[in-house]
Amino acid sequence: MQYFDFHAHAFADSIAERALSGLEHTSGITPATDGTVSGLRKKMKENGIDRALVLPVATKPTQQTTINNWAADIMGDGLYCCGSVHPDAEDAVQEVERIKSLGLYGVKFHSEYQHFCPDDEKMFPVYEKIAELGLIAVFHGGWDPFADGEIRATPQRFAHLAQLFPQLKISAAHLGGLTMWDDVEEHLAGRFDNVWLDVGVISRYITPGQLLRIIRKQGADKVLFGSDCPWDEPANEIALIENLPLADTEKEMIFFRNAENLLGLK
Repeated sequence: MQYFDFHAHAFADSIAERALSGLEHTSGITPATDGTVSGLRKKMKENGIDRALVLPVATKPTQQTTINNWAADIMGDGLYCCGSVHPDAEDAVQEVERIKSLGLYGVKFHSEYQHFCPDDEKMFPVYEKIAELGLIAVFHGGWDPFADGEIRATPQRFAHLAQLFPQLKISAAHLGGLTMWDDVEEHLAGRFDNVWLDVGVISRYITPGQLLRIIRKQGADKVLFGSDCPWDEPANEIALIENLPLADTEKEMIFFRNAENLLGLK
């Protein structure tokens, strides 16, 4: 079986140790890598993962340019990357155009780190540009250790966004809402042709039975294997999918074919 991890993280070598230390302290999760690109590649090799999509996040408007340049620089040899824009950046729309010109595949958003809701009206020009350029909008979904009480990226808000922008390709991480599985089933799964759900880091939070129900409702062709590495061992999500009573063709779709199709890879 081939594996395409659609949800992976790495940092520039100069900040990796500092970035992981802060996140580890807050989340209480021991990282599976040292946070570097080489550490990610090592973990991929250990798990037989051929390709991965790296998802950087700009937590400040001033970080956009540096992060997107770095993402473009590390691509190749099985690594694909999204860029990121910050909702408060005055040049967010223009940076989306630059992301496209750099050859990146989409734009990563994290509502808890960037303090916005996915269906905020101020983001509409950014989404229009992403859709126009054929990029993917990739979102954190659901609870996060950094949440300040309010969960901003809910299945209901993704459903609203998908209705407002049917031409926008939306990838909602953590199955569309980490720990909000009933809401995912009710409001999001299987309702929109432009929504994909990844399974990043869900192994410790969901039962196999509920995961199977969501996949059946969503359709295996709209589910993506992801690990959220280094915040989970990729082997956990691989085993989670492997152990479900899915057809081999469905597992192939989830493990790599859907990622290839969504990114437009041959």
